[in-house]
Amino acid sequence: MGNPVYVIAYDVGTTGVKTCLFSITDKISLLEAASEGYNLYVYPDGGAEQDPDEWWEAMRTSTHTVMKKAKIKKSDISGISFCSQMQALVLVDKEGNAVRRAMSYMDQRAREELKKGIAYGPQIAGANIPKLLKALKITGAVAASVKDPVWKYKWVEAHEPDVFNKAYKWLDVKEYLIGRMTGEFVMTQDSAFASMLYDIHKKCWSEEMCKIYGINPKHLAKIVKCTDKVGELSKKAADELELEPGTAVFGGGGDASLIGVGAGSVDLGDTHVYSGTSGWVSTVVDKSVVDTSAMIAAIVGARDGYYNYFAELETAAKCVEWVKDHLALDEIDIYLDKSKNLKHGKADQEVIYTNLYDYMMAVVNTVPAGSNGVVFTPWLHGNRCPFEDPNSRGMFFNISLETGKSEMIRAVVEGVCFHMRWLLETEAKKVSTSNTVRFVGGGALNDVTCQILADCTGRTVETVDSPQNIGAVGAAVTIAVGTGLIKDIGEAKKLIPAAKVFKPNPALKPIYDRNYKVYTNLYKANKENFAILNGDE
Repeated sequence: MGNPVYVIAYDVGTTGVKTCLFSITDKISLLEAASEGYNLYVYPDGGAEQDPDEWWEAMRTSTHTVMKKAKIKKSDISGISFCSQMQALVLVDKEGNAVRRAMSYMDQRAREELKKGIAYGPQIAGANIPKLLKALKITGAVAASVKDPVWKYKWVEAHEPDVFNKAYKWLDVKEYLIGRMTGEFVMTQDSAFASMLYDIHKKCWSEEMCKIYGINPKHLAKIVKCTDKVGELSKKAADELELEPGTAVFGGGGDASLIGVGAGSVDLGDTHVYSGTSGWVSTVVDKSVVDTSAMIAAIVGARDGYYNYFAELETAAKCVEWVKDHLALDEIDIYLDKSKNLKHGKADQEVIYTNLYDYMMAVVNTVPAGSNGVVFTPWLHGNRCPFEDPNSRGMFFNISLETGKSEMIRAVVEGVCFHMRWLLETEAKKVSTSNTVRFVGGGALNDVTCQILADCTGRTVETVDSPQNIGAVGAAVTIAVGTGLIKDIGEAKKLIPAAKVFKPNPALKPIYDRNYKVYTNLYKANKENFAILNGDE
């Protein structure tokens, strides 16, 4: 491909931004990265907000760190793009200034607005049937959750009319940052879809859905593709970020759109598994598909004309973090000192580990497949697919006098993998999933976890370089397309080769099939118990 092309990708998450500098040649390589955190303001009434100025300051600081460490000039940067959290509400005035703090995707204040807007009369999946059918026909989705940005918009209109009257445009997270960089008000197709106002057939805002939900169409920004150049870095923004004025800025995409792209899962039928704080299984499809019974739907992807059939687990690698903090480290301090001496193996083969996570995985690898019959359910914050139940919780099942911490920790890893198998099998009822899946996210950093995923699912598992930075890699792909380095996102796979391959061990299939059967039975057997313990009084 000739000389390397240098790009900056901002991965804008819930708790912080990671700024990544990549070189693009015959592959995408991470050169430097830096992270900065910011606040999530959580209120007793269900509110969850973030300050857009804090996003910008975190970007400014991390960009400075990356460029200071890099061995390139700022004029060498060919483009800037984003992978970001989605479904926030950022209302801005004509100058692009936020008129209030951004309402995070986690905000749940708009219960009354949801009830008035769609959750009344005869319902399916929490939505009025006539409105649900209309929404599915036009948008391929329905705003049936209190977290959907439509209801955040209506909440501000109802509760903060003075603020609402100052609003010029409704943006999402990266769109606000694009506006601050370029002065342009845009929304990428995937963000538009996530607003539940996007006509998936005409690829424009739906006037009919605006009427149904009571949205002012003048508040909606120009729709662009994820790979479009949407503007250039202004002098003011360039000075603040210490970058070159005039640098091309591209649309980028949301995390649900670009993590699959960064995984190299871009062709029809390609499936990837993501394990971070949350997790999911996603398969590339070429049409709108919805399974309302399993809460799975095809969402508009970054590649024009394609969708991601998307099934989510609320807590994935977060479960491993939980077991690290609360089981591997004893909370009553009896065994806490062991964390400072992470050695494993016989004296002549002893390995010293630099972090507790790697030590845990080494210990897990000594436990037989199936955790000696212990099964864990990873529903630590409720569950969404293939059943939605906020009352469901995690449990260890089938503990005996012989059960130790090692079995319990392995059972947690297996439980997350069992749920990914459940999502894979549920998706396969509606679409064709791939026999080889790409595995990405922080959960894919350790080979032991990758092999367990292969054994639990019976699928060949591939990982890629820097799986924890995969959203930013996807953002780099949008620049590669936008600058003409590759023809379209369908060619991204050649830039993102598999780094490792894990084949399922057929000898372990009977053990995992047995435990998986128990795993899928546990929710049905305990649904009533979850409601008794965790439901509304």
